[in-house]
Amino acid sequence: MKDFAAIDFETANNERSSVCAVGVVIVRGGVVVDKFYSLIKPDPEYYNYWCSRVHGLEASDTENAPIFPEVWREIEPLIDGLPLVAHNKAFDESCLKAVFRVYQMDYPDYEFHCTCVASRRIWRGESNSLEVAAARCGYDLKNHHHALADAEACAAIALHIL
Repeated sequence: MKDFAAIDFETANNERSSVCAVGVVIVRGGVVVDKFYSLIKPDPEYYNYWCSRVHGLEASDTENAPIFPEVWREIEPLIDGLPLVAHNKAFDESCLKAVFRVYQMDYPDYEFHCTCVASRRIWRGESNSLEVAAARCGYDLKNHHHALADAEACAAIALHIL
């Protein structure tokens, strides 16, 4: 796969619609051509301890952030016509669908691929966490759980194994 958009969401709480950050990496012809990152005001708008502990974001970080539809208007033209790729597609795709529902937006049936599932097929019986799989593909993930860093790691994996 040479043309795709790697995407990663972070959530504020256990609700999939509570996206509070998104990272997107656009790959065309096997080359990263664009990157996008934004904080997002989550819905519902509260942070739980465990999510904040994972990604380091809290309410004060997103109190003045744009809501999801505003952010998606910037992302949509970047990803137009591209399949989406995520490491643990089940999570990121469910977040995207949930936040579309919350804001009553029509969900285009995005084509989604999963680098986690693909890496499990290749490296059976080994850890296929984002950090480990990215390292196998030559990407040093230094800021794990930052949405853009995770999207970059996912893109590196996708370029190597998809």
